[in-house]
Parts: sequence; structure tokens; C-alpha cells
Amino acid sequence: MKADKIRQLKENEIESTLKDLKQELSILQGQASMGTPPKNPGRIKQIKKIIARIHTVKNQTTTKEVKNK
Repeated sequence: MKADKIRQLKENEIESTLKDLKQELSILQGQASMGTPPKNPGRIKQIKKIIARIHTVKNQTTTKEVKNK
């Protein structure tokens, strides 16, 4: 998910996406720690990057709102 697509989402959609991604990351990390090979080992890295993008976009919008006030 690219930053442009994240910016187009509404606040509640962003929060639900973030919640789902964190849950999926938790499951995959649990599988990796138990020694079970995940179906897609690169997915953990992808999820972490998407979560970081979401937090970055949220921070940018918050900063933009503060500057406008």
C-alpha cells in the first residue's frame, strides 16, 4: 500500500487497516518464533513498512493541521 493510497482513505478506514495489519504481523511473528516456516517470509517486512507508512501519513496530517491553526 502506497502513501498516496493511504492519504485517500478516511480516518476510520486507516485505523481499521492498521489494526488488521498489526494483528497479521503478530500472527506471522508468532509463527516465525515457533519455528514454523511462514508461507511468505517477506510478508513480515512488507507489513512493517506499511505500518510505518501509515504512522508517517498520520503524523504528516497532524502536523499539517497544527500549522493551519
